[in-house]
Amino acid sequence: MAGMNDRYRPDTSDAGKPLAPGATSQSSPHQVSRRPVLLAAFLGTGSLAGCSLLPGSSSAGSSSPSVRPTTPKPAASSAAPSPTAATSPTPSTTATATAGALAGWSLEEKVGQLMMVGVDATTPTQSSAQAVETHHVGNIFIAGRTTAGSQATQKVISSFTGKVGPGTTHSTPMLVATDQEGGEVQVLSGAGFSDIPSALEQSAQSREQLVAAARTWGKELAGVGVNMNLAPVVDLVDISRPTSNDPIGRWGREYGHDAATVSSQAGAFAEGMRASKVIPTYKHFPGLGRVKDNTDTSAGVVDSTTSRLPDAAVGVFANAIAAGAQVIMVSSATYSLIDSSAPAVFSSKIVTDMLRTEMGFSGVVITDDVSAAVQVKDVGAGDRAVRAIRAGCDLVLASADPTVAADMVKALIATAQSDPAFAARVDESATRVLNLKKSLQS
Repeated sequence: MAGMNDRYRPDTSDAGKPLAPGATSQSSPHQVSRRPVLLAAFLGTGSLAGCSLLPGSSSAGSSSPSVRPTTPKPAASSAAPSPTAATSPTPSTTATATAGALAGWSLEEKVGQLMMVGVDATTPTQSSAQAVETHHVGNIFIAGRTTAGSQATQKVISSFTGKVGPGTTHSTPMLVATDQEGGEVQVLSGAGFSDIPSALEQSAQSREQLVAAARTWGKELAGVGVNMNLAPVVDLVDISRPTSNDPIGRWGREYGHDAATVSSQAGAFAEGMRASKVIPTYKHFPGLGRVKDNTDTSAGVVDSTTSRLPDAAVGVFANAIAAGAQVIMVSSATYSLIDSSAPAVFSSKIVTDMLRTEMGFSGVVITDDVSAAVQVKDVGAGDRAVRAIRAGCDLVLASADPTVAADMVKALIATAQSDPAFAARVDESATRVLNLKKSLQS
């Protein structure tokens, strides 16, 4: 998810390489119990006229498209949002409120809820199965690309959801995610799946048309057992040459080039998904629209422009939170104006201090893929998971290379056993994940 990770790679057995032009693509109850003053001030600016994200929006994806030329449309004339800073931030309290939900859970089972492992859409590997059967991993990501259609896809998914039981996931259903953005990023295609246009093309539709279309795309996902879409992309690509932004603008993955348009149209997509019982995932906080390189294929990716609110790129996420976003994905780029010491997925300043405390997000935070991204390759696999959870993330995505999931689980367990504070973080995140799953039943 960073740029074009496992889901965006060319047709190889490994879902994790950058997608070449012309190739098909692959790859995200209201949780905001209390919003700090900054969100009220942000919405009060009126800069997103008629375009706020609706509660419970969800994301959809695109069918494996053939290459369609994507000519960026002129940016809307609406002004970018200019939220003010919070004067009395309120930290998240959602997780601790239902801590009793973990009664009777073993540490191993709780850690399993913090992992999402990649499952190849056509030929799942033994390592993916073992992650669930042996290491209690409770969530899967359908990766790669498939044109086999809905029946074959449903069979693959049910072969994993059928593993749910008292000896694996504490009998708790799985989050089943995939990447169905549209355009160059669509994992599932073939009979039963629409050919979804790119986000930039979707943004040309009226809001009502896009909500209706996304509802259809969401029904297609729900019909095969997918209940979470790692979309929409809400990265603000407001640079002078959008195509120079390798992870987003180059592929037309953005919903526009101004904050108002992005919030309106990404929100419409999310609303349609949510209407079909598919959880949307807003990505990639605090924004991947201003970097040059792709964190999946490059190291040392640094954003030296994006800062805290009232930065418009961050404001788009603030608007989504105020509207009831349930899941936000964090980028693995480094943001030098916010925390120059670590990639965002490993930064407590970005995840806990900024996203949760300052911006009031109490939902689930998922990492971009940290199993194979070059940006984080210098950190051992187990330590990647530990650092992400310690920073405040709730779900560790290991999609491109499921073989590392075992090491990640072992490291999380070992750290929780030796560090009571980290064990409390595991409980907090596991509770958030269980709350998210519970929302699917409502």
